[in-house]
Amino acid sequence: MKLQFHDDLIPGTKLKRSDMEGLTGLDFLRKVFFISEGVMLTQIRDISGIDSSTLQNWTKRGWVASSRLKRYNIDQVAHILIINMLRSCMQLDHIAYLIHYINGSVEDRSDDIISDSRLYDYICRILSRLMDGHTCALDELSVVIEEMTVDYEETVAGARARLNTALEIIVAAYYAAVIKRHAEGLMSRIL
Repeated sequence: MKLQFHDDLIPGTKLKRSDMEGLTGLDFLRKVFFISEGVMLTQIRDISGIDSSTLQNWTKRGWVASSRLKRYNIDQVAHILIINMLRSCMQLDHIAYLIHYINGSVEDRSDDIISDSRLYDYICRILSRLMDGHTCALDELSVVIEEMTVDYEETVAGARARLNTALEIIVAAYYAAVIKRHAEGLMSRIL
């Protein structure tokens, strides 16, 4: 199967790419954080569509780090957007395990192999490449991921392989979510 699709939304958000001048990944996050070093829960809700109780539940379960002074930093927002972009097609405990596989504990940054904002940027760059007319077979996805993460420097032995495996899972799952959303839109037209 060839992977080529178009998604109007910035991954993990309810915002259209066109409304943000086509920005995704780190460029999008930097625009969100341009004025302040932290965003409040209401801003996350506006960006992602996640309600307050859901985010509080994720925090209580240890899937999202607690806010500092009721503000979330750029890595916390990226982390939330990654969970949000996958939750329609993956079980939440699988998403939590996948993120733990990449970066260990959400409260401990010392065990991370990559910052959440950079991980989100890789995800968005890979998805943009797939959406901008570059097709690839599902079994070639790992090659595309390796090309996109060529600038990644391992912090520990085996980190690159772990990162690339996780990226392949994330991109395939997001692709499934886009297809699901498309099918639901078609279904709503005939109901």
